[in-house]
Formats: sequence, C-alpha cells, structure tokens
Amino acid sequence: MALFDEGTTVVPARRRPVSRPLRVGVWALAVALVALLTLTLLPSTYVIQRPGPVFNTLGSAPDSSGADVPLITVKGAPTFPTSGALDLLTVQVVGNRERTPSWFELALAWFDPAKAVLPLDDVFPQGQTTEQRNQESAVMMVDSQKEATAAALTQLGYDVKPMVEVYALTDDSAAQGILQKGDIIRSANGQAITETDQLRTIINAGAGAPVRLAIERSGASENVEVTPKQATVDGKSTWLVGISTMHDYDFPIDVTLQLNNVGGPSAGMMFALGIIDTLSDGNLNGGAQVAGTGTIDAAGTVGPIGGIRQKMYGAVGAGATYFLAPRDNCDEVVGHVPSGLRVFSVATLKDSLQVLSTIRDKGDLDALPTCR
Repeated sequence: MALFDEGTTVVPARRRPVSRPLRVGVWALAVALVALLTLTLLPSTYVIQRPGPVFNTLGSAPDSSGADVPLITVKGAPTFPTSGALDLLTVQVVGNRERTPSWFELALAWFDPAKAVLPLDDVFPQGQTTEQRNQESAVMMVDSQKEATAAALTQLGYDVKPMVEVYALTDDSAAQGILQKGDIIRSANGQAITETDQLRTIINAGAGAPVRLAIERSGASENVEVTPKQATVDGKSTWLVGISTMHDYDFPIDVTLQLNNVGGPSAGMMFALGIIDTLSDGNLNGGAQVAGTGTIDAAGTVGPIGGIRQKMYGAVGAGATYFLAPRDNCDEVVGHVPSGLRVFSVATLKDSLQVLSTIRDKGDLDALPTCR
C-alpha cells in the first residue's frame, strides 16, 4: 500500500504573519516585565506602616526569654478577676535606613487601606540609626508606663508623689563625679522638687552660684553641691548642671507592666485602664472586647498618637468591636473607620471610663462622643 503519491508535490503551508497588535502587545508585556523587575530592585525613600501585634492588657504576652507573663502585675493591693479584653494596639514599620521597601512593595501598600506609605525621614530622622530610634522608643515606653500607673492610681484615690530622677549626664557635665544616673533629686536650695522646670528655675535664679541638692541614691539620703556652667541654648544664655532628667513617681503599691519588644508612648491610656480594671471589683468593660490607643499623663489627659488608621484595622483584625480614639486624632479617623468597628472620641481617662461603663451597663452608646 502506497503511503505517498510520487506524482504529488507537497508544498508547506505559509506561516501566517504576526499581526501588528500582537507584536505591540508582546513588546508592551516585555517592557512591563523589565519595569517591574527594575522597580523591585531599585531602592526607595519611603517606608510602609502597617498594623502590628495586638496585646490584651488584661492578659499575658511572651517576655524576653519567651515565657508567658501577665502584662500587668500588682503587689501590695488586692486584685480582682477580669474578663473580655482591653487591647492595646501597635504598628509595624517595614523598612529602615539600611533597607527600604522596593517601589513594587510601595505600590501594593498604596492601594491597601490598612497600610500607609511614609517618607523615610519622617520615621527615621537624618543622622539617627535604627538602633538609636529603638532606644528612644524604649525610653518613651518606660515613661508611658509610669504616667499610666500614676494616672490609674490617682483615679483610684491613691496618693501618688511625683519626683525627678537623673537619667544621664553630659560629657562635660558640671555634675560629673557628684550626681549619678538613678539619683532622685528631692530638693534644690531647700525647695522641694517634683518637676524638672522647678529645678531649672532654681539653677538659673542663682546665676552661677552653687546649688545645694538633697538626693536619694539607692535608698539612702545625701546632700551634694553642684556649681552650674554657663551655656548658650537656642541663642539664649543659661546655666546648666549638665544632666538630663526623667519624671518618676513614688507609688504606694508595686505595679509592674511587662511588654517585650514594643516601644513608644501610645499604649499609655490602655495600660491605665488595665490597671484600674485589675484593681477594681467587677468588669470595667462588661466582658466586651474593647481596643484603644492614646498617650496619657499623670493627670489623665489623653494625647494623640501616630498610625491610628493602621491601629483601627489592627483592632478589627483582633476581633474588637469598640475603639477608643484620642480626640486630637479625630481628623485622621473620619472617613477611615473599618467596617464593624465603632469609634468613640476621648480626651481624658474619665472619658474612657465613661465609654466602658456605658458598654458594660448596655447604656446609650449613641449619646457618647465620636469623631465627626
């Protein structure tokens, strides 16, 4: 049986020419892929802010060794069972001066409402390393915890005594060899000291004369004398003893706040609420899951924070349905509240307690202040 007819000539079919639109499409795709690769590799001058971990101040979290420990521990006073959650919120920054996100990562973040794209210099100031930023953030967290404890105990009727503690000495400090980090300055020239501004006023009133300081060091009282040095600060002549100080307090009970690898001052209000709930009979929040953010001072004033949009999304992701927002952040809240979250505006610790009591008692939530 013949497979081919020897008299037949086989002519290959002509290849159809590639259409112009197809050629243009292929080239466009190639250019896009090259551009995408370039954007992936090119460094940027921005960082990404996104929701970070959420911590229940009434619960526990891992410490530096990985052991699970309570966020709030109290000694010297009775404590009571709690329920529900009083969540403090964090934000994470993707990128730093050593490694910034790619333009492709930034493009994805730009269209994600839970994230924000920020200039690098706004988060990491020129001349500041990542390590320095972390150290500064850790100091702010310590200060925030002290202010939160003072605010909570004051609200509960405890006698809280403010004091000024030496945090560091400058290299050319007039107090070198006289004062040490950790010293508590009780008085200056016979006047009780509870604020750094008081100390500064007394030093400058002497116009260079030695200043007599009563200090407490490792639990023992001492009297020392420091002769200030004249310096120019912001174009003005002033007298300095060459120390930096931090605000501290004598607390009548021992309150320990433990939260590893979290810095900044924005957890203050939620820590204060957690302390009050721990020291109060009954549930402050009625067993509900409430999230919030805001700085706080010993007087109970709630201040604004950064990254509130990301924190609202973090609250929703953790299951919270109520959110306490600093009143001074309301301009960033309006129009950006995630679905399922009810936001209340607070300016003081008492405002926050009023919201919680209304939630607990199933009161009229519509009567509470919100961001408009």
